[in-house]
Amino acid sequence: MAELTFSESYRTHGFLVEIEGTQCPVTKVTGLNEGMTEVIEQPDGGSPTIHKIASGVIKFDTMVIERNMDGSRFDGFFKDWFGEMFALNGETQTSSVRRNGAIIKTENGQEVLRFAFYGAWVKSSKFSDLEAGSSGLFKQTLEIEHEGLERVS
Repeated sequence: MAELTFSESYRTHGFLVEIEGTQCPVTKVTGLNEGMTEVIEQPDGGSPTIHKIASGVIKFDTMVIERNMDGSRFDGFFKDWFGEMFALNGETQTSSVRRNGAIIKTENGQEVLRFAFYGAWVKSSKFSDLEAGSSGLFKQTLEIEHEGLERVS
């Protein structure tokens, strides 16, 4: 048998979302950005050279989680988190209701990477359009703001 002469890349389909210790099945996660900073262009007087320096402010992309609505306990998990923040007929806690969690990348059922996120809160929650002639799945899309994401393993 021929020997593999390169390392195979991980596939994008094996992953879990863990929020405060609860592992939730989801169908898509975007916004896995370990951070970015603005660039300041600093001209050097009398010279045609422009130096590029970091602003020192670190920002993170909004993380977007897409999940199937299936009547499982996870429907209630996300509903309750959102409800704590956006109580329509009462006091709201908005971005003060924060959670820590992780995006866990698995390969053949084994964890191979973990991205931890901190101080996350639900920015928005929306659902698929309802359409009588469609055979699509009913999904929930959550936009999650957070105070940091790092690859921990």
